[in-house]
Amino acid sequence: MASIRKHKTGWRVQIDKRGIRKSKVFPTQREAKAWAARTEWEIDNGEKTAAAMTFAELLDRYGREVSAKKDGARWEILRIERMRHESLGRIKLGDLEAKHFGEWRDERLRVVKPSTVRREMGLLSSAINTAVNEWGLLPRNPMKGARRPPEGRPRDRLPTPDEIERMQFVAGDDLTKAQGRAFHAFLFALETAMRAGEIVGLTWGRIDLDRRVAHLDKTKNGTARDVPLSSEAVRLLRALPEADPVFGLTSARLDALFRKVRDKAGVVGLHFHDSRACAIGRMSKKLDVLDLAKMVGHTDLRMLISVYYRESAADLAQRLD
Repeated sequence: MASIRKHKTGWRVQIDKRGIRKSKVFPTQREAKAWAARTEWEIDNGEKTAAAMTFAELLDRYGREVSAKKDGARWEILRIERMRHESLGRIKLGDLEAKHFGEWRDERLRVVKPSTVRREMGLLSSAINTAVNEWGLLPRNPMKGARRPPEGRPRDRLPTPDEIERMQFVAGDDLTKAQGRAFHAFLFALETAMRAGEIVGLTWGRIDLDRRVAHLDKTKNGTARDVPLSSEAVRLLRALPEADPVFGLTSARLDALFRKVRDKAGVVGLHFHDSRACAIGRMSKKLDVLDLAKMVGHTDLRMLISVYYRESAADLAQRLD
């Protein structure tokens, strides 16, 4: 039975039924009662409705109602659009079993890397859990038991001084040109460990050159952070022509121009994002792990230590004396 109480901004409805909890505020009591009745019916009859629903329809709803509100919406929606048209999407929800996801996994592994399949399986599981816990369309997660591919070894492709020099020559020193600014952004990333999206979104209003701090309102993990700037990072910023955002590039433009410079310089297998690993590796020799995690916005200390703290036993031995 729904609970409807007066709220300072209207009427609050609270529903706790069959393990599903929902709460919402409406401006009028009539709207609150209507939503409560409809929602309780959906909870009671969700599994019956799901019997005729395909997995593609569930993914479509998840894309519209959940993915669209996320920072990573574009990535999720593109994957959902592709998966909707695969054989997995044609299966009715009531018929889904772990074996279907295992078959899909094996098929995908013939095309993409295990890390990509792991991310996509995470998206599928999130959509199903939403259908179970919030929409009442399934009694359980049929994906449970489907093994995910093991995590691959982290990338260890770092730019060499020679490669940086060659790319600098190709990019040129004219920062009024987008190509020059694209490689300039790569050099800035090597100093700050900032991601490409964080760099292109940087505006002068969020930079304090005197205090040598750049403030990021939105980051990959959803929290704001302040990035300390080295003297070289400040020099790189001061060298830029006046523009706002600072680098005058979009993410897509930066990616395309960096690839162009890289390929013309004859550099193979280097990604813009490799600058982050390179920068964190350098900083790990100067900062302790907690300070480093705070600077680069890394929430998993174990991964930070295992991936980025790469000192050899010989390096550590020198510290013991």
